[in-house]
Amino acid sequence: MRRIKLTVAYDGTAYKGWQLQPNGVTIEEMLNKALSDLLKEPVCVIGASRTDSGVHARGNVAVFDTESWIPGDKFCYAVNRGLPEDIRVVESEEVPLDWHPRKQNCVKTYEYRILNCKIEIPTRRLYAHFCYYPLNVEKMNEAAKYLIGEHDFISFCAANHQAEETVRTIYGAEVKKNDEDIVTIRLCGSGFLYNMVRRIAAVLVKAGKGQIDKAGAEKLINAADNKVAKDVMPACGLYLKSVKY
Repeated sequence: MRRIKLTVAYDGTAYKGWQLQPNGVTIEEMLNKALSDLLKEPVCVIGASRTDSGVHARGNVAVFDTESWIPGDKFCYAVNRGLPEDIRVVESEEVPLDWHPRKQNCVKTYEYRILNCKIEIPTRRLYAHFCYYPLNVEKMNEAAKYLIGEHDFISFCAANHQAEETVRTIYGAEVKKNDEDIVTIRLCGSGFLYNMVRRIAAVLVKAGKGQIDKAGAEKLINAADNKVAKDVMPACGLYLKSVKY
């Protein structure tokens, strides 16, 4: 038996998230099917991050076990032939049998992208949240700095979360705007709670609009009360950029 690690990129628009669901097609389901068809054996992948419905990824990580002797670095080419064009395995390698994507120390990087201009661009509607109100990136960065470090992030966690522990460490938080009117919120951390990035993005957007100041943002971050940051940004702007071990 061998264990193969996959790095997976996908456009999440048409899927009900990563994890198997009874009410729609998921990324996990498509990978299981493509690998099972390829290897002629039942395959169940284990993912590093269970992204939500409509969320995209550039570098999610998954593993699966197989009896196949296909070289580890060749699985990406073989399995992509059986995947739809909105899912791609961009890298593959063999890892030890006890290597688990959710039980290793890692740094996860998420990005939330906002199209910040007067008129929405139709070709970007599936890949960035549209906001016509001018955002002050400097004020967003001032608010974001309070996220850095170890905090109880229950303020940014959905009420129906299943996490036993809500303390997380954020290593980096920054906001940038490029020449194409895309404001990108980038967060790097040890892990993220359910809806955490999209709720943080909502608070930073309020800071960018001048609806809350630095003190207000700091108060929300330190509140440790999931009733204070209820706004959740749409899924289309969220990307899991990478999982680094």
